[in-house]
Amino acid sequence: MKTSLGILGITLIIGIFSLMAEPTKEAETDPAKAARLKELTPLQYRVTQREGTEPPFRNEYWDNKKPGIYVDIVSGEPLFSSKDKYRSGTGWPSFTQPLESENILEKTDFHLGYPRTEIRSKNADSHLGHVFPDGPRATGLRYCMNSAAMRFIPLANLEDEGYGQYLPLFEEKPKKEAKDTEK
Repeated sequence: MKTSLGILGITLIIGIFSLMAEPTKEAETDPAKAARLKELTPLQYRVTQREGTEPPFRNEYWDNKKPGIYVDIVSGEPLFSSKDKYRSGTGWPSFTQPLESENILEKTDFHLGYPRTEIRSKNADSHLGHVFPDGPRATGLRYCMNSAAMRFIPLANLEDEGYGQYLPLFEEKPKKEAKDTEK
C-alpha cells in the first residue's frame, strides 16, 4: 500500500511540475510569428510556447502510419520523416532521427527536477519534446515529440505544400537482381 501511495505521489508531483513550466518568451517581436501563434489551439500554444506536454495515446500522430513528413506547427520548418518514425510504446510520436538536423536545437531542461534533453525547432523556437538514449539500434535515440507541436504533410501533398524536395525519400529503391550462378 505504501508503494502504491508513493508512486501516486511521484506521479502527481511530475504532473504539477510539467504544468508549472516557465514560458520561453513573454513578448514576441516577430509580427508574422505572433500572427501564427494566434492561430494555434490552446493545446498547441501550451505545448510549443509553454513547454507543455500532451497526453500519451490521446494525441493526433502517436499511431499515424501514413508516409509523409512532420513540420513545425508555427514555422513550417521540416522536422521529421515517417521513414524514421517507430512505435516506441510511449503514446507519443517517436523518431530515430530528425529529417533536417539543422532545424533542431537541443537544450537541457530541469522541469522535472532532473536533466533532460529538450528538443526545440530552430526558427520558431517551439518546444517539440525530448530526446532519450533508449531508441532502436540504428541511432540509439528516441525523439519523443508532441503531436501538438507538429503538422503532418502527407506524401501526396508534399509538392503542393512546398516540400517537394523530400519526395525522393519515399521513392522505392530498385531491388538488386540475383546474380547468375551458372558457369
